[in-house]
Amino acid sequence: MNQPTRQAARRPGARRGILTLALALPLAALALPAAAQSTVRIGFHAPLTGFAAADGKSARLGAELAVEQVNAKGGVGGKPLELVIYDDGGKPEEGVQIANRLITQDKVVAAVSGSYSGPTRAAAPVFVRAKVPYISAYGIHPDITRAGDYAFRTSFTGEVQGRAGAKLIGDLLGKKRVVVLTLNNDFGQALAAGFKEAAPKFGVTIVKEYTFAMGDRQFGPLVASVKADQPEAIYASGYYFNAGPLVAQLRAAGVSVPVIGQEGYDGQKFIEIAGAAAEGVIITTSLDRDSPTAEARDFIKAFESTKGQPVDMVAASTHTAVWVLANALNKAGTGDPARLRDAIAATDFTTSTGRISFNKLREVRKAVQNQVVKGGRWTRHSVIDDPVLLAPPEQ
Repeated sequence: MNQPTRQAARRPGARRGILTLALALPLAALALPAAAQSTVRIGFHAPLTGFAAADGKSARLGAELAVEQVNAKGGVGGKPLELVIYDDGGKPEEGVQIANRLITQDKVVAAVSGSYSGPTRAAAPVFVRAKVPYISAYGIHPDITRAGDYAFRTSFTGEVQGRAGAKLIGDLLGKKRVVVLTLNNDFGQALAAGFKEAAPKFGVTIVKEYTFAMGDRQFGPLVASVKADQPEAIYASGYYFNAGPLVAQLRAAGVSVPVIGQEGYDGQKFIEIAGAAAEGVIITTSLDRDSPTAEARDFIKAFESTKGQPVDMVAASTHTAVWVLANALNKAGTGDPARLRDAIAATDFTTSTGRISFNKLREVRKAVQNQVVKGGRWTRHSVIDDPVLLAPPEQ
């Protein structure tokens, strides 16, 4: 597909250069108001370096695919969509610098976060104060949308996903004695809070809860304690880089009960790190790789045939966020931020991660997809589509 504009990723402090039809724009063009630009610029940031670089790469590829597809259909209001990309390294302070640069220097009409909660939570108030619509593709902290009425989220909060995990274990799997392993950051704590809130509704007893740190890779004492607890299932938060070693060490110690994770596991990297121990692990996530919808099937086919890696939740989430924004831009235009904000709020259409609509806090309403590792790949396990259980916060 033709992508008329491309933008290389950069650190906030790096010099910015735009290539349009292979010709460098003069620096004076950077000061043009959005309406006078030859492209419709949307900002984008992700952790392209550092501890979460694999997720950052997927986030960028998913967003770039969406831009390519939008431009192949004529762009936005007759202009090509341009993605202005920055690397936040997963650091909150970078998120603030990037937001300011996107607003004041790059003159973006809106922005998408392809990053974790830390940078997204830090950047959201900056965009809100400037009245620049901002969509979090998969950051889970509740304060992101509470920053104000220009901040949106197209994935679940941690609490919603945690409640889904309780239903998956207690209802769908019929397991009642559970050990909870909580990553000690915003992500892990939010997931654990939702799980503990819903556990009694599904007859789940939490035998013990243990915490671990982001940098942990060796889990010997924790694994020994879990084994002694003799749970029927384990609910473990984490990202691919710490969940992979955790699951591998649990299985090596003879702990064979079901391990239930979340979207932080979602990707081929977890399977590569955990190896054979990944088999049978189930997660709650946003992407159904076996979805019957044309939107999901077309996304997966296009991504895997053009981007050189298996699809994952992160790529699907940024692809969704960019399409939500492009759809709203085609309805509202670029001249009035309030109209664009209202058009995003009125979203109701099907994307690669399901049908998207927002509540009054600009939180998404959609089903949770449960995926299981079979034969070394993620595949559908089940779907949780309970609007009461999955109701996002309203205020």
